[in-house]
Amino acid sequence: MSRPIPTEDEKDEVLLAARYGDIEDLQQFVEKFGAEPLNDIRDGSGNSVLHMVCANGHTAALDYLLGVVSPSLISAPNAAQSTPLHWAALNQQLDAARKLVECPAGPGAALIDAKNTAGRSPLGEAENVGWEEGAKWFVEVMSLEDAAKGEGEEELRPADAADQIEVEIEDAEGQVARMKIAPPAQQSKPENR
Repeated sequence: MSRPIPTEDEKDEVLLAARYGDIEDLQQFVEKFGAEPLNDIRDGSGNSVLHMVCANGHTAALDYLLGVVSPSLISAPNAAQSTPLHWAALNQQLDAARKLVECPAGPGAALIDAKNTAGRSPLGEAENVGWEEGAKWFVEVMSLEDAAKGEGEEELRPADAADQIEVEIEDAEGQVARMKIAPPAQQSKPENR
């Protein structure tokens, strides 16, 4: 016997249940329709049930959903390319953020590097809203291996003009000054006079 297909109203109701952390309604939906439809249900902005529970810090509902939805939903972006972890960061929900990153079936710390259309990662969102505790935690758990691999290589490579950064500064009167800034190894030392 196949399960019924949820109507648009039933999909809206399960999104509300996730938003408010109503585990009983979430469970009833899964009993009636199975867990599979939860993977595809989105609101008008592309937010999933995980976006809803993470934004509002409903960790018990998050625990339940992580046990029934596809692991791919953990990193599924909304229309603005924000993942559920972005929403947890925006709303300062540390427990939800931890559960997403630490979920054994999920992508782990790689979630912290995902960028939304504003160009911000969940760490960037945490910093943007002044959430020091969350930003500190993201930095503690994020993978810094790739950055560490290239550190020594940079020091061995000679600096050249391509390494310079060109900066334009406009003052209050509209005057523009341009300058090039070189890495420390390329900058000349001041003469002693």
